[in-house]
Amino acid sequence: MKKKSFLLLVLGLVMSMFLVACGGDDTSTDSNEDNDTGSEDNGEDTSSDVEQVLNLIEASQIPTMDSVHATDAVAFQWLNETMEGLYRLNEDTVPVPALATGDPVISEDGLEWTVEIRDDAVWSNGDPVTAHDFVFAWRRAVNPDTGSEYGPFMMNGVIANAEAISNGEAEVDTLGIEAVSDTELLITLEKPVPYFHSLLTFGTYLPQNEAFVTEQGDDYALSSDNLLYNGPFELTEWNPTGENANQWTLVKNEDYWDADSVQLEEINVSIVKETSTGVNLYNTGDIDRASLSAEYVEQYAGTEDYRTLAEAVLFYLKFNQDNEFLANQNIRKAVAMSIGKQGLVDVILANGSTVSNGAVPTDFSAHPETGEGFREINGDLITEDQAQAQEFWAAGLEELGVDTVELGYLGGDSEVAQEMDAYIKNQLEGNLEGLTVEVTSVPFEERISRDENSEYDIQNSGWGPDYLDPNTWLEMWTSTSPYMTMNYENEEYDALIAEANNELITDLPARYDNFLEAEKILMDDAAIAPLYQRSRAYLWRPSVEGVISNPMGADFTYKYAYIAE
Repeated sequence: MKKKSFLLLVLGLVMSMFLVACGGDDTSTDSNEDNDTGSEDNGEDTSSDVEQVLNLIEASQIPTMDSVHATDAVAFQWLNETMEGLYRLNEDTVPVPALATGDPVISEDGLEWTVEIRDDAVWSNGDPVTAHDFVFAWRRAVNPDTGSEYGPFMMNGVIANAEAISNGEAEVDTLGIEAVSDTELLITLEKPVPYFHSLLTFGTYLPQNEAFVTEQGDDYALSSDNLLYNGPFELTEWNPTGENANQWTLVKNEDYWDADSVQLEEINVSIVKETSTGVNLYNTGDIDRASLSAEYVEQYAGTEDYRTLAEAVLFYLKFNQDNEFLANQNIRKAVAMSIGKQGLVDVILANGSTVSNGAVPTDFSAHPETGEGFREINGDLITEDQAQAQEFWAAGLEELGVDTVELGYLGGDSEVAQEMDAYIKNQLEGNLEGLTVEVTSVPFEERISRDENSEYDIQNSGWGPDYLDPNTWLEMWTSTSPYMTMNYENEEYDALIAEANNELITDLPARYDNFLEAEKILMDDAAIAPLYQRSRAYLWRPSVEGVISNPMGADFTYKYAYIAE
């Protein structure tokens, strides 16, 4: 379908569907063993007269296209399609050269990484992409004047001097990155980092064109008119504050260094939050993929178009301990253990998601010495147990000297999120006598803002990995993490994570053991209440092939996607 007719049809329907962004409405990163994949040597003959146009929906607006300020799945998804870093993840989740000409050359002590950069990559204004673009972007990410969240989060303790710079204790030009020449980049690490190669595929490590960013000033990345691209596609129609704010378009970047591998000519995206609207658009042929809620899974399971993707994405309740009731460990434990999680995944979600009883997902990482999985070793740490929940609840009320508790609950505004949050409210109020839960459903962007400012009591939230290491799950619960919005602090937990990322950084078995012990502490404290590990059910056009789903960073990669006969 042509873009114009697609957009007109979407505008004529109700705008909504479930949210595909971080937080309790199904979001973050995607992983699946049976996904369709593609590559420049995939052996497929895809030349045909089929129109290479992909029509998709999202459940929320792109919060930002500035890689330095991106923090969520939606932003990283479209940065992944329009920008290119040193490396990309392939279909086997292995970092492969993108702007780099080959694998990095690493010094014997693991501290210096030298990367050669292609000399045929250009920005969409014709400027060459050089090593200086990486220096500028990374310095900007850790500069405290920039106000980036992910810059310090992803670089502190990793790139030399990043933490000192982000704390205002060192000059920005002391960051451990140097353009030896236009095509040679020297990166100096604070310490050996076993997962650094995968970090280099992440959106925070993308380059930026200094002259263009400086020229745009405060307008940079506010719309497609204020952006440059060096990736497979260009964002041609994106204006979050304009007349057509609920839609955007990507077109093939003919100047992309690997343009011959890109077969899609256009990707059209509209914001749709209601599952029913998405299904209707799919059935009328106007979109090529629609997410399914429980009521539709039963209807479409077993059909040619039905597909599920299992992911290393966890959802959980965050407890803000600034609240007098949630500061009580017994109250938190009672809440965490009183939710019927099996009913949540079987009835409310019904998409293949599984119950989660820990802070690190299953099938994500293995012990470097024994090969045993993280979840296999630590097992189930917080499970539904109504009898124990009642005991903890009674003890907590007695300690607080109260008979009733009122708690706010921050959730998303999508259809699936509201159904899930209503279920959890019912479970909590039905199982914990004297508890009242007031649910507030807000758009994704507002929930991000409230989370950053700790403006919630309980929040339904989710997290997908930023790199392939248990640290991506566990470091964010330390008291110094920029994502510690829960006012939680445990000195023993902090010490274990700090030791894992410093003294034990090269002792991989001992480092892993620290992570295992830290998770036990986190769960014993009931700092969070794990809910489920996500799978997603889709109606997926069988003719859409070559899409790679990723366990970290962007949910999908469309570089190799194509529309088959």
